[in-house]
Amino acid sequence: MYPDFQYLLQSLLGTDMPEWLSIFKTFGFLVALAFMAAAITLTSELKRKESEGLLTPSFETIEIGHPASANDLLWASLLGFFIGFKLGGIFGNAAQISPNPMGYIFSLQGNWLTGIAGALILAYSKYSEKRKHQLPQPEQKRVAVYPHQRVGEFVVIAAVGGILGAKIFNAFETWDSFVKDPIGSLLSPSGLTFYGGLIVATVALYFYSKKYSIPFKHLADAAAPGLMLAYGVGRLGCHFAGDGDWGIFNSAYITGIDGKLHLATIADFKQRLNEAAPYFTSNFGSLATTPHSFAPAPSWLPDWIYAMNYPHNVNNEGVMLNNCVGNYCYVLPVGVFPTALYEAAMGVGIFAILWAVRKKLKYGWQMFGLYLIFNGLERFFIEKARVNYKYDWGFIHPTQAEIISALLVIIGIVILVYKRKQRVAI
Repeated sequence: MYPDFQYLLQSLLGTDMPEWLSIFKTFGFLVALAFMAAAITLTSELKRKESEGLLTPSFETIEIGHPASANDLLWASLLGFFIGFKLGGIFGNAAQISPNPMGYIFSLQGNWLTGIAGALILAYSKYSEKRKHQLPQPEQKRVAVYPHQRVGEFVVIAAVGGILGAKIFNAFETWDSFVKDPIGSLLSPSGLTFYGGLIVATVALYFYSKKYSIPFKHLADAAAPGLMLAYGVGRLGCHFAGDGDWGIFNSAYITGIDGKLHLATIADFKQRLNEAAPYFTSNFGSLATTPHSFAPAPSWLPDWIYAMNYPHNVNNEGVMLNNCVGNYCYVLPVGVFPTALYEAAMGVGIFAILWAVRKKLKYGWQMFGLYLIFNGLERFFIEKARVNYKYDWGFIHPTQAEIISALLVIIGIVILVYKRKQRVAI
């Protein structure tokens, strides 16, 4: 696996790479690509809806030609200081920072000299920019702002709300671990619950759209295909980084002393369970309750579709790899079903379906309803092969994702049925 760019480039180029590259995480990179993909598709859909007259611009009055204010210079200085302070602190400390860059960003560590230099540079840039466009007499100008011009704001709100929601919902799933170290849990690069992010980001965008009189139904419809594409790309990040979003163990494959997966018998699997007993008991309570299924791949399919052991995974889960040096030296002792890879494929496939039918859906909420159904079904069934905390409701034991995904399917069906009746009435 490729927990960071050092591992990724070493694997691609076949040569040692500098240690400072380990600061850049593969998961973060693919999540950034996911947001970019969502932004591109959202912009395209908003422009299409604007051309159809479904979305109209809002008008704002702006003032142009005034010099840089004290407030402008203050905020530019603070931003410049933060960037310089943190970037300067990385030099010479990459090895210490790379295991948890997020923790470093929110810490008091950094370099004061580069921080002051950054503050001066950004403040002067702001002053020069304002001076270049300064007029003898500042003017007020009324401008039209179309929804597609706010995509950058949509993405920032979705990112902040999404990460916050993902962390909050993950805390509910891992409450015992969260209460032991709440700050560490919140700042950890792992531990993100997708549905928590979706719910909080949706609520935040709803209130933002109300502020600028953007019909939320059209915004939701425009965002739906991109959300599915972003989900698929993001799951690739989970897979390649090995962040724990894998399935139950496939007892047909065990990890050998060479760190690679090998086809095994049930007897081999039981022996491996005993050899790695501390790992299994600490995660699943006992060897007997370790979730697994014996499923060797058919001869016409590669083994990695059925099982992967995620060597060098970003969470350092499993057992130590022999002769490994570095931050990520763990491998799963038994293969697991690579459910993140399955979800990536399904996410991209569902996006292709939504993108193909988007122009055929003539009523607001139809696309979003279809998205909710596909999203819910995909996640509900993949949960059957994943390892997650289950609630004890007596007669059933659902996971948090199963509960939410079932609700999403029901809501999606209600939306489509209602819109069908509305169409017949018209």
